Amino acid sequence: MLKPQSLKRGDTIAIASPAGAVSDPSIVEGAAATLRSWGLNVIIAPHCLSREGYYAGSIEERRDDFLSLIADDNIKAILCSYGGYGCLHIIDAVAEAIKENPKWIIGMSDCSVLHAACLAKGVMSLHAPQCRHLSENCNDEAAQYMRRILFGESVEYIIDSHPYNIEGAARGRIVGGNLSVLHALLRTPYDIFKPGTILFIEDINEPLYRIERMLFSLKLSGVLENLAAIVIGQFTGSKENRDFGGTVYDIIHAFTKDFNIPICYDFPVGHCKRNFPIIEGADAELKIGNDKVIFNF
Repeated sequence: MLKPQSLKRGDTIAIASPAGAVSDPSIVEGAAATLRSWGLNVIIAPHCLSREGYYAGSIEERRDDFLSLIADDNIKAILCSYGGYGCLHIIDAVAEAIKENPKWIIGMSDCSVLHAACLAKGVMSLHAPQCRHLSENCNDEAAQYMRRILFGESVEYIIDSHPYNIEGAARGRIVGGNLSVLHALLRTPYDIFKPGTILFIEDINEPLYRIERMLFSLKLSGVLENLAAIVIGQFTGSKENRDFGGTVYDIIHAFTKDFNIPICYDFPVGHCKRNFPIIEGADAELKIGNDKVIFNF
């Protein structure tokens, strides 16, 4: 895996919208202000604030914005403004371009598609907060971890253990993101489920039965059998439903309790304020103990 160059003060970062339209343009300027406070120059892609129906411009506009930013050697990183839906429209084009000119692609949610494209081409990327977070929570721990990673500093996450955790230690390439997005990429050229990897998953507003169905689909496909470990992030908005087995963690625990690999629950990643950045494609170490979990790259 190729790791893009670390940023330094004076470098340029771009903000683009590869999927859904930004509902509140002020969050883009707020994020830009945060990035400038880090010593970075910021440019806004031409169609970052566009709207065509649900999307931030046409497929061609969103694709061409992204391709021009990747091709520009003066731009060292691209921050996705928002997720939603639409990155699948441009995945092939982005995958080919990032292979030729690797740089940090930063985002989450539907942007898990872009992380999968980077992984397929052997380039690390950053699953991390997007514009709303950087605009509204510019000094919190997640934003500061993001800044440290982009500027080449090491990070280590230490969190409390969870009753459902399966203790153990694992090393492997860390991959993952939004469960429903990753499930849609199964058996495509952008399938991220590889033996020996540490998988992290999160999601938002998914009913419990759909989460369980996706997990069963992955299990029946045989892709969960040889993972090194699983990190269960936040499943925001997935409401408890006793008819389907309780909470989302109850459902996942019932499904995974007999897995013979380390499993960490309640990791701070996903559609939440405490959204710790993760370097997709990096070699990672996970230690799950009785009272704490240690995770580093």
